[in-house]
Amino acid sequence: MKIMIIAGEASGDLHGAGVVSELKRRHPDAEIFGIGGDKMQSAGMKLIYHINEVSVMGFWEVLKHLPVIRSVEKAMLVIAQAKKPDVILLIDYPGFNLRFAEKVRGVGSKIVYYISPQVWAWNSGRVKKMKGLIDKMLVVFPFEEEI
Repeated sequence: MKIMIIAGEASGDLHGAGVVSELKRRHPDAEIFGIGGDKMQSAGMKLIYHINEVSVMGFWEVLKHLPVIRSVEKAMLVIAQAKKPDVILLIDYPGFNLRFAEKVRGVGSKIVYYISPQVWAWNSGRVKKMKGLIDKMLVVFPFEEEI
């Protein structure tokens, strides 16, 4: 089993580490790789990129780092096309992950999103878009299931 995981922030690294640990416990031979941090790496994921390379906040910081972020996105798409993971797990990080889901859709991998973007708080228009991109949404708050 091949699983690509993308977590671009410290909170995603924390949640992702638990997921990686459980996946490794259930599927010891699983190949788990992607973007994450030290916690996910310690749990057994092979880091292709560290979150430090893509985790930026604020308009000007994002703008300044946009070439690097786009380069990482393109590289991860090439890796997904080459490795054809069974599952691509996207953890939070909606600015990157929703765009990536759109681009990687044709690879044939099942796309799972963990920690749904809080569309109820800031952009309800994304719900329709996400329904066409995501195979399975794993939510944190019970009321999000209805959305």
